[in-house]
Amino acid sequence: MSDFTTRPEIQGTFGAVSSTHWLASQVAMGVLERGGNAYDAAVAGGFTLQIVEPHLNGPGGEVPILFWSEQEGRMRALCGQGPAPALADPAYFRNMGLDLVPGIGLLPATVPGAFGAWLTMLRDYGTWELADVLAPAIAYARDGFPLVPRISQAILAVQALFRAEWTSSAEVWLPDGKVPAPGTLMRTPAIADTYERILDEAHARATDRRGRIDAALDIWYRGFVADAIDDFYTHAQIRDTTGERNRGLLRKADLADWQASYDEPVTLDYGRYTVAKCGAWSQGPVHLQQLAILRELDMSGLAPDSFEFVHRVAEAAKLAFADRCAWYGDPDFVDVPVQELLSTDYARSRAAQIGRQASTMLRPGNPGGRVPRLPDLQAATRTLAQADTRYGVGEPTFAALPPVTEWAAREIFVGDTCQIDVVDRHGNMVAATPSGGWLSSSPVVPGLGFSLTTRLQMTWLDHGLPGTLAPGKRPSTTLSPGLALRDGQPYMAFGTPGGDQQDQWTVSFLLRHAAGLNLQAAIDAPSWHIDHFPGSFWPRAITLNRLTVESRLPAATQEALRAAGHELVVGASWSEGRISACTRETRAGGGWLLKAGANPRGMQGYAVGR
Repeated sequence: MSDFTTRPEIQGTFGAVSSTHWLASQVAMGVLERGGNAYDAAVAGGFTLQIVEPHLNGPGGEVPILFWSEQEGRMRALCGQGPAPALADPAYFRNMGLDLVPGIGLLPATVPGAFGAWLTMLRDYGTWELADVLAPAIAYARDGFPLVPRISQAILAVQALFRAEWTSSAEVWLPDGKVPAPGTLMRTPAIADTYERILDEAHARATDRRGRIDAALDIWYRGFVADAIDDFYTHAQIRDTTGERNRGLLRKADLADWQASYDEPVTLDYGRYTVAKCGAWSQGPVHLQQLAILRELDMSGLAPDSFEFVHRVAEAAKLAFADRCAWYGDPDFVDVPVQELLSTDYARSRAAQIGRQASTMLRPGNPGGRVPRLPDLQAATRTLAQADTRYGVGEPTFAALPPVTEWAAREIFVGDTCQIDVVDRHGNMVAATPSGGWLSSSPVVPGLGFSLTTRLQMTWLDHGLPGTLAPGKRPSTTLSPGLALRDGQPYMAFGTPGGDQQDQWTVSFLLRHAAGLNLQAAIDAPSWHIDHFPGSFWPRAITLNRLTVESRLPAATQEALRAAGHELVVGASWSEGRISACTRETRAGGGWLLKAGANPRGMQGYAVGR
């Protein structure tokens, strides 16, 4: 492989940040420069992402966070994934004649957890005032931020829905009644007003930093924000993929009863690395399952663009994602056999199922002798036969359109998620994957200026599955930040957008880096993903044995993959992966050498540091 990289691997000793948008990266670095720590920086950057990447996340979304506290000497997970409303159960949707929770509108809302998670980390580990970390986001919302092409494309894709039905969204995203063009400054002043009102009320209630943060949490989940959400979701009737106008299920009591919670990460050793992921309330363990299987296959010495490398990684992913489908769910509600799934014996038995030919079957395993049960895989076919798909399907439900103007893509890019990673001079590390509240998937809540998450679409209505919908239960989100130790020492914060692709792209990235490529080279290298499972997003359609690769993958590798039976789809040359990563290494004489790399695909991600 070439030594060329699209940009340098950033190196420094003071701080390093990588994210999916250059403005968020610079905001976070600016916090570090002004004395903030990694937690302050990540929160400021995270709130900035809500404004500048509104097609990929928003104030009403969710965020899982992994971090290393140098003072405490430990990794922690922070769950910002809200649960299902109390009114949401399978019977409610079955009585509507549905086989799946709709993908857009009011019905798929969960409690919006991003605000709670960001503020919880800021309160417990940060040093800055909430007003200071919110200031950049408020400024971009009030004064304007540049529209990247994909935001304009996202608005273009659903403008008819906004004009005809979701008029509160039209008021925000169609200024002067027009789709805003790329490169223009977009303002979302209603979000700025919401955040400033929260700050004003919190300041009036409390006299110290912690008290003001707690007051802001109370205002969001039990004050005027919760009141506005309750009123809209109780009374508004909003058209969705059922073809009908439906009221929502989320209520103020659901918000009032929830708070972000700390959790112990799940870990696995792979060579020099100990990789950490969030628990089975996310898809995080599927990353570790793949590593456990690949550890048994001995990947050492394989070129990362060779047939053997790609084939083994793809086949390991098929097995791990089949287990995700059969076994993952909210551990507060179901017994997820995580230890058995990550055990050496189980990984060895799964690795033995990988041969020279591509598997064409969905094969969940039997961890601890358990018998797997899969969801109704025909639900998507029945759903699509009667659904209103005028506004598209998928994540977060974009439509495909022909070229309309010089900046309208022939096919609307699927939106996904964001990522931010931070390492500070004290050695603290944060990896966060914010998502949800996409501008195109649910209507703007009047008076607040933003949409809410539609994550409930990732549940099943089948009885008795780990992923079955239940009141108060978290959907097993695809969001999956990562941390890694190296030789027992904190080393890397990493992650990527991408839905079902997140814990595929980061596996091959980590393997490439472990094999010797620097961060940027490992990010830049040709990548791929499989589709071999029911999708996590409405309409949960199942695809088997599809392997999508970047065209930069060597022709000989592509031909060998076809010969091995993979249904190969060759995508654009820079189409697979959105990875951000930061590392720290101990320096002789004290302190750390910090490094960072960022994704060049899409021309948004950037790493900064000094």
